Amino acid sequence: MKFKELADYFEKIEKTTSRLEITRVLASLFKKLAADEIDKTVYLLQGRVVPLYEKVNFGMAEKMVIRSIVQGLSLENRLFVRRYKKMGDLGKALEAFKQEIRSFEETDLTILKVYDELFRLATAGGDGSQETKINILSNLIRRLDSLSCRYLVRIPQGLLRLGFSDMTVLDAYSWMISGDKSLRWQIEKAYHVRPDLGFIGHLLKKEGVKSLAHIVPRLFTPILMMRAERLSTAEDIIKQIGRCIIEPKYDGFRLQIHYSHKTKEIRIYSRNLEDVSFMYPDIVAGVRREVKAEEIILEGEAIGYEETTNTFLPFQETVQRKRKYDIQETAKKIPLKLFPFELLYVNGKSFIDTRLEERSKELLKHIKNHGDTHRDVLLASPTEITSDPKKVDRLFEDAIAKGLEGIIAKRLDGVYQAGARGWNWIKFKKSYSSKIEDTIDCLIMGYDAGKGKRTNFGIGAFLVGVYDQKNDRYLTTSKIGTGLTDEEWKELYKRAQKYKQAEKPTVYDVDKMMKVDAWVDPHIVVEIKADEITRSSIHTAGRVLKASKSGTAFEVATPGFALRFPRLVRFRDDKRPEETTTLNELRSLFRQQKGG
Repeated sequence: MKFKELADYFEKIEKTTSRLEITRVLASLFKKLAADEIDKTVYLLQGRVVPLYEKVNFGMAEKMVIRSIVQGLSLENRLFVRRYKKMGDLGKALEAFKQEIRSFEETDLTILKVYDELFRLATAGGDGSQETKINILSNLIRRLDSLSCRYLVRIPQGLLRLGFSDMTVLDAYSWMISGDKSLRWQIEKAYHVRPDLGFIGHLLKKEGVKSLAHIVPRLFTPILMMRAERLSTAEDIIKQIGRCIIEPKYDGFRLQIHYSHKTKEIRIYSRNLEDVSFMYPDIVAGVRREVKAEEIILEGEAIGYEETTNTFLPFQETVQRKRKYDIQETAKKIPLKLFPFELLYVNGKSFIDTRLEERSKELLKHIKNHGDTHRDVLLASPTEITSDPKKVDRLFEDAIAKGLEGIIAKRLDGVYQAGARGWNWIKFKKSYSSKIEDTIDCLIMGYDAGKGKRTNFGIGAFLVGVYDQKNDRYLTTSKIGTGLTDEEWKELYKRAQKYKQAEKPTVYDVDKMMKVDAWVDPHIVVEIKADEITRSSIHTAGRVLKASKSGTAFEVATPGFALRFPRLVRFRDDKRPEETTTLNELRSLFRQQKGG
């Protein structure tokens, strides 16, 4: 397919607000693509040239893209910048100039050719790499038509913003094959084990949907991490899963470790699939020394350790280890210990579909240390098997007394449900003085400019929401204007600027009363504590509308859910937008809250 035709699809998607229609447009595009085109096209739709978990970035700031444009069009810089500032959109400004200047010999480049050039751009390194990148992009600008150029220059900037998530692509794959969403569950299950949309698309095109059943873990391809359900009493836990394994719930970084003994390569991935190996040299050294396997994928929780008192640190101190600078120095001040709790793959064999009891036993076989908290980096987490609610309560109280978050109850015969929540794991966390037993992970959707004291912060309140998994959209629950320190307000504003945009993303469902000064693309996840979940007609999480008697408007049939007295606990950089609290979870918390 020609890139020009792909640009037409880009435009269709950009103009569409309906998620269902976007799904149909994508399905139509995917049907036309060959197997060797679909993976590259999907990466481009994501504004990338590789899967999310691979560290390949374009490395082109706005000034470099502008240099490419003026070089490609042989323009004076000030002439283009004046037009750009007036239009406020780099892609549209370039498109306008291309329409006016007709002296270029435009070529119908294929998607594969443009992809290859963008891949070469993204991977260019060393001396002279900036000029190489500029020359590659300017050459493409000369050869492509005006509409193609609009989207071309948005890709290196990360500004495609077509308004759909990975889940919409999975739906589109199902529509491509069956004309409906009936295959979504099969495709999503495979994607959770191999979270590479391009790979999944290529496999579907080449071998069909049956081939997905053969997807297994692959070393150095992160697996989407399993998530736990929540319950607030020991009796409910035993009633739900019966005899189970009880483990302490540590409040640190959840990490997935991939290790090859043959190559000595170790990669550490966070929950959001980011390769964070460089941040944790002490974990890397510990794995190399204490894990005995040819190849292994395991998961664990890393938590800060105080050597002099032989105690573990609260998250507020552990979080200092998440940094890009002064890593070695900070590692000496705040060493980490890793509590491995899951085995996903070892020596060529997948353990995802193996019973938990067997996974746990096999995991212990591959960790060889001294049993000394001071010397070892990988520590065995204490576990107990019980079906007695009173024993569960005692273990919970013991965990709280040690300063931990609570406990995790795990079904003995449960499998590892990659990327999913299920009743194989249940978290039982510390109760607070509020009616809600747990915190809520929310997505920042937009913000209002600061006034008064907060004028200098740039932000005075922010809108948050939860994930409607069924419809792949985000619904509002609160606008938060208190409960942050001055430094947290400044940090929030800094983060929001990176993803700020003028138009509301199509995946947001927001009441007109909740309009904000600036919208934020779905990226920033925060942990929120609230006193209570109440009902509100102006928030869309769980709200049901009905046609008015006149039929000309809609009325609120059932108010939505809102958070009372919400305040920021922390930023959850380790979570993807899709890992925020779901609408169903919020509804469950509403029913469970104390006194409700």
